Amino acid sequence: MNRVEIIKSSGEKATFKTENLIASLRKAGASAELASNIATEIQGSLFDGITTKEIYKKAFSRLKRHSRPTAARYKLKKAIMELGETGYPFEKFVAALLASEGYETQVGVIVQGHCVTHEVDVIAQNDKHHYMCECKFHNQQGRHCNVKIPLYIQSRFKDVEKAWQKNQGHETKFHQGWIFTNTRFSTDAMQYGKCIGLKLVSWDYPENDGIKDRVDRSGIHPVTCLTTLTSKEKNTLIELDKILCMDLCNNPNLLQKIGVSKNRHQKILREAFDLCHRTNSS
Repeated sequence: MNRVEIIKSSGEKATFKTENLIASLRKAGASAELASNIATEIQGSLFDGITTKEIYKKAFSRLKRHSRPTAARYKLKKAIMELGETGYPFEKFVAALLASEGYETQVGVIVQGHCVTHEVDVIAQNDKHHYMCECKFHNQQGRHCNVKIPLYIQSRFKDVEKAWQKNQGHETKFHQGWIFTNTRFSTDAMQYGKCIGLKLVSWDYPENDGIKDRVDRSGIHPVTCLTTLTSKEKNTLIELDKILCMDLCNNPNLLQKIGVSKNRHQKILREAFDLCHRTNSS
């Protein structure tokens, strides 16, 4: 096919690459044949100036017709942005990811630093590690965290760390500040994080250990991924502080509580269970 120039969410222009689309479809769980067929269909409708958002919609629509759980996984990035305006559900989501990796977690904690008190989004710890995690949530694509954010978070962390080191049993613990964002960091922000020892986690950074990779390994998905729920039902669950598909898997009666008709229960739960129990490590 002829070279097609597309517009990314950041406004940058790029050349459409079929292999990238196929890779993203395969990552979501589509078979090689299905991914190739969808990519071929979409290629025929492309034009110079088409946005990645429009390409995503085309791919999502086709995936949904073949497999709702696969479409739900493909929707992950958008689903995280649909968690709400406040950022609190994103903090809960991050805490759930860390808990799945063996950490004890707390959300929204007031911590006494050496000089002043701080409200920390997520604290994660185990026998050897103690992390102060800040979550920067964006509900629009194309927004980046610039270097000012890690500069600010590092200064807060150093104040907290100084107080933590005085706690009994913390003399040998490794303390570190972390920042999670559902979008991306600027180049300067990543460079500063590496230089200063601040852990930065974005949608696809670090390589093979970003948010999408952690979701692939854990099976932790937000309820906003589910294609079988309406937007209103998803918002109701979020208002009830039930933000994970795992919440439905563990308590199917939640569907009845939010007014979902019984004849839809099985379809919704089947999709939720597929997301919770099918991971890239399984």
